[in-house]
Amino acid sequence: MQTATGTTYIHNGRVIDGTGSPGIDDAGVLIESGKIQYVGPASGAPNVAKTAERIDARGGSILPGLVEAHFHATYFNILELEDLDIKYPVEYVSILSAVNAKLAIECGYTAARSGGCLFNVDSWLKQAIENDLVVGPRLSTSGREICSAGGLMDWNPEFRKIGMEGLVFIINGVEDARRAVRALVKDGIEWVKTYPTGDAASPDVNDHHTLCMTFEEMDAVVQTAHNHKLKVTGHCRATEGIKNALRAGYDSIEHGTFIDDEGLELLLERDVPCIPALYFEKASVLRGTEFGLPQNVIDGHQETLDGGIESALRILRAGGRIGLGGDYGFGWNPHGDYAREISFFVNEVGFTPLEAIMCATKTGAEIMGREDEIGTLESGKLADVLVVDGDVIQDVTVLEDRSRFIAVMQGGIIKSGQMTQTDHTWTNATKMG
Repeated sequence: MQTATGTTYIHNGRVIDGTGSPGIDDAGVLIESGKIQYVGPASGAPNVAKTAERIDARGGSILPGLVEAHFHATYFNILELEDLDIKYPVEYVSILSAVNAKLAIECGYTAARSGGCLFNVDSWLKQAIENDLVVGPRLSTSGREICSAGGLMDWNPEFRKIGMEGLVFIINGVEDARRAVRALVKDGIEWVKTYPTGDAASPDVNDHHTLCMTFEEMDAVVQTAHNHKLKVTGHCRATEGIKNALRAGYDSIEHGTFIDDEGLELLLERDVPCIPALYFEKASVLRGTEFGLPQNVIDGHQETLDGGIESALRILRAGGRIGLGGDYGFGWNPHGDYAREISFFVNEVGFTPLEAIMCATKTGAEIMGREDEIGTLESGKLADVLVVDGDVIQDVTVLEDRSRFIAVMQGGIIKSGQMTQTDHTWTNATKMG
């Protein structure tokens, strides 16, 4: 991905650097050749050349580009899980993923960790983004997911004889588990996504207390993935499934809904991040009836919502790491609503705005393994910056309003926001090295 050349100076705003530290009022951010050179009070900023590009934050907020830590690029605002399987060919799904990637940038998300992707599309989507063929967030890829036979993501009955080839690898035992990981290795995948437990979406067969993979299968996935320097994560709601994943050596936990004291101790001992993905549950409860979800499914989502809120707050208050993002791409929880996750954690879970923003920036970058490059506003890091016309600490919901974004920058290049409408910005955009 190209970076800007020349100098840009962002001023007249409050810096929220993503570390959880209090903001810096009347701050300045100096960017040279796509990297941050100075962050701090404007009064202490180095001299800025008259030829530098200047961005006036209008008394608003200057913060790191947001990180969506559970991004489904190939989910296309589906109405039911089965829509993911055989409804569209890979060619159309690929186009949809590019549209969702551009939308993520427009929403202020300059980086994302994939939470599973049909046909391994995210591997190629990442290359297209890195080669500036399409606009999108910096990606960590995961490709097709791994699910045991009869598990949550294995819904086609045997008589159809069509399997689940585009969406997941179906495994039976440890040899199948190893084989699936090795197939992902060849496609350049970075994260192996698995389904150790069920979900409220399948109350009759694989509900949120059901175990869908054996420990031996999970252990085989981890050992094979780690041997090839891949990381492993898993959809973990049931208490024992969470603990099995942590004992097997998982590198992150998706949801962590019903974590108990023993599970929390295991999580903290290895400093494993958790991505609760709670707004999906909230949206399922709020809009489930509108979209025809059965009442027992809605009730299950309420249970996972309540359990997830309690677990997420426990993890954070105990010193654990929480990443934000998750499961956008359903009709009732569509792409583009990503920042509702941040607002929800502040307004209904109990995180402070500074904590929620840290989870959505710094921790997200750590989950991607790119904390040395992005996630906080610090000297030497890439200039992935979000400039917002509004005080995100006083009202974090302004992050939901794209019309309030003055600039969304990747490597110092403005990719979205109000300034893309001005000649000033297009001049800056042509200065790519």
